[in-house]
Amino acid sequence: MPRHPRTPVTRHRELHRTDRVGWLRAAVLGANDGIVSVAGLVVGVAASGATPSTILLTGVAGLVAGAMSMAAGEYVSVQSQADAEAAALALEKSELRDMPDGELAELTQIYVGRGLEPALARQVAEQLTARDALTAHMRDELGITEELRARPVQAALASAAAFTVGALLPIASTVLAPAGKVAMVTTAGTLVGLLLSGGLAARVGGAPVLRGAWRVGFWGAMAMGAAALVGRLFHVSI
Repeated sequence: MPRHPRTPVTRHRELHRTDRVGWLRAAVLGANDGIVSVAGLVVGVAASGATPSTILLTGVAGLVAGAMSMAAGEYVSVQSQADAEAAALALEKSELRDMPDGELAELTQIYVGRGLEPALARQVAEQLTARDALTAHMRDELGITEELRARPVQAALASAAAFTVGALLPIASTVLAPAGKVAMVTTAGTLVGLLLSGGLAARVGGAPVLRGAWRVGFWGAMAMGAAALVGRLFHVSI
């Protein structure tokens, strides 16, 4: 009999980005906040008629304060989530130790609710329980996965670093802008930076690039416009 060549097995790999959610959220929030906050300070102070040295000092102070604030806020927020996860896992451990049959029945019902036949659901629950009961309940009962678990230190460092990188753009615009053109140059440079930041974040997260860029750019422009308006209304030289 003629032998047919064996068809090579092609492994299908899907590119998912859910494992990036934690650090991506912190990085995008930090970068955009750094750009908008410091640019708003610079534009607002420049619109008030302040000297170039005062404008630059304001930007640097905003960078330092903002980076520390972002790190602290992100750490406290994510640590609260981590504490809640730890408490839920501790409770689950005690229930698995004291009520293993009840926990097995609970896991079985979860799989039945997802569409499995009761007998098959029971078999799946038994096999997963035998392999790693806590992981099975953590994922399927509590909705906690290792990729998406709260990591406070990582989130805090990502926020602070991203804020600093974002804030460097309006500060650089302040240094390089001609005298009397600080507000205009900073606004233009910041808008470009926001569009790039929003587009890059959308691309990394798998979302439409133009929509992400437009969304970030629009709200950044609104923030700087409000800051410039305040500066012009008070028009106080420092």
